[in-house]
This record gives sequence, structure tokens and C-alpha cells, in this order.
Amino acid sequence: MFDSRANASALLHSVFGFSAFRPGQEEIVDAVLAGENVLAVMPTGSGKSLCYQLPAIARPGLTLVVSPLIALMRDQVRALTAAGVAAGSLNSSNEPAENSRVMGLLRRRELRLLYVAPERLARPDTVEMLAESDVAMMAIDEAHCVSQWGHDFRPEYLTLGNVARQIGGRLQTLAFTATADAPTRNDIVDKLFAAPPRVFVRSFDRPNLRLAFKPKERSSRQVLSFVRSHEAESGIVYCASRRKVEELAEALKAAGVNALPYHAGLDKAVRDANQDTFQQQDGVVMTATVAFGMGIDKPDVRFVCHADLPANVEAYYQEIGRAGRDGLPADTLTLYSLGDMQLRRLQIEQSESPDERKRIERQRLGALLALAEAPRCRRQTLLAYFGEASQPCGNCDLCQEGVELFDGTVDAQKAMSAVVRTGERFGMEHLVSLLLGERTENILKFNHDRLPTFGVGAGRKAGEWRSIFRQLSATGLIAQDLMEHGRWWVTDEGWRVLRGQATIELRKDMATGAAAKGSKRDRKAAAASAVVGEADAALFDALKALRTKLAQEQKIPAYVVFSDRTLAELATHRPSSPRAFREIHGVGDAKLERYGAAFLDVVQQYTTTPTG
Repeated sequence: MFDSRANASALLHSVFGFSAFRPGQEEIVDAVLAGENVLAVMPTGSGKSLCYQLPAIARPGLTLVVSPLIALMRDQVRALTAAGVAAGSLNSSNEPAENSRVMGLLRRRELRLLYVAPERLARPDTVEMLAESDVAMMAIDEAHCVSQWGHDFRPEYLTLGNVARQIGGRLQTLAFTATADAPTRNDIVDKLFAAPPRVFVRSFDRPNLRLAFKPKERSSRQVLSFVRSHEAESGIVYCASRRKVEELAEALKAAGVNALPYHAGLDKAVRDANQDTFQQQDGVVMTATVAFGMGIDKPDVRFVCHADLPANVEAYYQEIGRAGRDGLPADTLTLYSLGDMQLRRLQIEQSESPDERKRIERQRLGALLALAEAPRCRRQTLLAYFGEASQPCGNCDLCQEGVELFDGTVDAQKAMSAVVRTGERFGMEHLVSLLLGERTENILKFNHDRLPTFGVGAGRKAGEWRSIFRQLSATGLIAQDLMEHGRWWVTDEGWRVLRGQATIELRKDMATGAAAKGSKRDRKAAAASAVVGEADAALFDALKALRTKLAQEQKIPAYVVFSDRTLAELATHRPSSPRAFREIHGVGDAKLERYGAAFLDVVQQYTTTPTG
């Protein structure tokens, strides 16, 4: 009898070059090899793709991979092909010659994995072709797209359950997603599976990612400072608008950063060229709208910066998850302001979504604001949102830089009194001026200098009062009417605090300036030493240069040649023979044959030549 489990273990090493599974993979692979239908919720970077790729080549038959992300199809097909696996995709971006090649492999039953978009799979001719192609398994990526409760609903996903039945036979169905709460998981099960599948929900923790939030001060300078602390490293800067994408790209380039823009308004040829440069070269920073990164499998993104507040916690989690997929240290920073909060709320209220959907979106935004203004470990707050308990992580800004809490009840009462005594008609800047006792034009126009609250907050700075207003908003004590110039009003919970029936703890703003800059330098040094030691840095750089050269010659992403982790192990262990090279993480048989001699030659040069 064919032992697919033993075959899979051998292929894990010979094809993918891995000596062991990542946490959470093995149990899922075993279930798939046993023929079970599976729903797996696994964090970005945890190795979801291996859970269907390995069974696909360990057993006979074709595996159909459904994904809405053309970039992911292209990247995974390249990586599989480089590893010696017969894989292909059918999508609108293919050249005719590539589609012809894939169809030939399909007709000859030589293809092991076929990637298709859900729109193409909905075509009757595609279903008829697949019904005659010995499809054994259908793996549905980004499965949350089937749920109207998910954050990225796509109506075409609703047809996939019916398509599986049309293809025929006892088609095994797998569904994968990085983010799905309980209602979304239930929706996925109902709409994609004929019977309840085996469900795996893995930890959402990504301990290699450092989490940080900062209130916006001068956001362009904050972004530049963060990017400069990651010199010569690949990273992504997300912006809320196309205009800001281009402005930030220009500002970074003017400061000597190799930065490129990416958004839907750019010419497709420019977008594709910028994406290829980001994937094929080291040290490129992409400033982009959130459309960029979906399906990008680049494992060595060392940082993600949000120049504007993301849409919700799920979006934030997915977007920061594009950093550090190789398991090495990576850095994240999210900048936010009251204006960002107002914009996100306005987007929800002005959408054409039903009331129940708006209610869910308000809750999700509230959770993100609570994360931004968290008084203690951010990872604890983030994981709690996904239903996980954890200890303080030691790898977020609040754990590392500290935050001081204080009884903020009196300050909250002063702020809310200012809101009430001005008739709940004014925005934050007017209220801050009132609390500080500033006789601005509007303060005098409305005679607000005569109010009892005029000047009662003079003991604090304007920035401190803005922080207090943000925290009161994040905790639901005050709210804004976004349709009327952002005027504030006090909620029922706020009235409880205002009347002395409840108390509230607030946090002081974290240290900024020289101390924070010093900590960034320390983090950069710590991240560098975690990749390779000082003695191996020159060899590591030489290996990266060779990787870049090979990637550009072959017009493939650099990580398809080898990942940063592979290069780091080469620089550290310095193998002297093909056999020793083969034991390095990520080196399979096909890559050993294709690249082994060139990389061994560089290792030999640095092993025999003194480096000082």
C-alpha cells in the first residue's frame, strides 16, 4: 500500500529542504493525508501553503488551489517550479505561451498543483475541463472571503461549494485563512463544506514581530526615522490614499531611500515593474495602499509601517503579518491620529452596508482604537481580541519602553465638562483651547472664555489633552457626530464618570525624542545580530549579492532562489561540500543542483580568505 505519510516526510526534506514542520503544520498535514476535509485558521507566516502543497505532491491526482490573489499564484508557482514541482496557474495575467504550457501539462495528467481564481472557476468550460482532470483535492485560500461577516467578502466565493460538487467524485476540500472569528468560521463551514470538516485554529501569536503604535506628530518625519532605522532592509509603508503613497515615496527617495510607489491608479506596467523590483532586490521600500501585499509571498520583509490607521484589527493583523514570514525578527509601527479615527468612522457610516454589518464594523474599529491606546502589553490586547490569553510579550513598545498609568477620572471629568458646557457642538481643538485657557478667535466669538471650564486644564500641555480625548474616545466615554463637523458628545458611560459613579485609568504618553531614537538603534542592532553574527556579516552580504544577481538573471523574486534564513545559515555554518550544503534549511534537491556550486564557491572564498 502507498504510504503517503512516509512519502510526505521524505518530500519535506528533499523538495522543500525543511528538516521539520513548523508548529501547527504536522497535525493538519496528517489530517489532509488521511483524507479528511479541513478548515485551518493559521496566522500569516505560519506556513499555510505547505499544508496543501506537501500532500499534493505526496499523493496521486491533481490539487486545485483557489485564490483571489494573482500575485500569490505567480509567486507560489515560481517557488514550486524552482523546487522541481509541476505547478501552474490559469489567470488573466498569463502570457498565451504560459497558458498553453499549463493546459498541456493538465491534459497529460502531469500537473500536481493548478492555481485558479474563483472567477475563472465559475466558468462552465473550466469546470468541464477539471471534471476530466483527475482532481483529488481543492484547497481554498483566503477562505474568509466567503463570509459576509469576514473583512474581505467576495461574492464569487459563494459558488465554490457548488463547483466542488460539479467537478465530481469524492473531492476532498480544504479551506485556509489567517483571520476568522467564530461567526466567520461558522459561515465558512456552512458555505464551503457539505459536512462539518475537521477544524484547526492555531495561535495568532507572531512573537518575532515587534508591535508599536505612536500618535502622529509629523508623520512624514516619523516614517522616515523608522525607515532609516532599517537601512538596506526590505519593508512596506502603508498609506490610506494614493496621493499620500506618491508623496511619501518622493520624500523617502529625496532622503536617499530606495522607495517605490504602488497603488491602483498607477499604470499597470509601472505597478508590475515596481512589484518585481521589490521582490527581486534587497533593501527596497514599497509605499503602497493596502492592495499591495495581498498574496505577496516575500519572506524577508523586515518591517511594516502604517502611515495611517488601518481599517480594523483583522486588516492590521493581516498587513503586519507580511513582515518576518521567515521567522526572523521584524518591526512594525502604526501611526494614528484623531483624524484617522474620524475618517474610519465616516467610512463605516457612509457605506451602503446593512445596519448589522455597520454595527460589526463599529465594534471592530473600536477594538483597533483600544489596541492603539492600550495601557499595557499590546500583544496581550491583540491576542485577546482573537480569544487568546497570553503573558506580557517583552517585544512591543509598551513592554520595552514602559507606560505609566494614572487615575484619569478628574481629567476625564474636565474634558467631558468642556464638551457639555459648550453644548456638545465643538471639535477637539476648540475644546483643548478652552481647557488651556487660550483666547482664540472662536473662544471669544462664542464667549467661551466666561465658562467655568475655561483654563481648568492649564496644568497640562495641548498634546496631553489630545491624548486624553483620544483615550476617552477609544474607551467609549465620548463619541463624535461625524456628519456635523466632528462635534463631540458624552455617552451614557461617559455620564457615569462625569457624575462620579465610575472611575477611569488613563496612560501618560510614551517617551519620544532622543530616548526613543536610541531604542530604535538598539532594536536595529539586536535584529541584525539575530540574523547573523558580526563575524559572518560580510559573507552574508556577499551571499545576498549573489542571490540578487541570480534572481535578476532569471527574472524571479530573490527569495525563490533562497530565503534570508537560508543565507544566514550558510554564513554561520559555512558548509564545505554539497552534502553539508544540502543540510541547510530551505535547500532541496533541485536547488542544490541548480545553485549549490555558485553559493559554495562564495562560502569557500570567505572561509579561506581572512576577513580582518
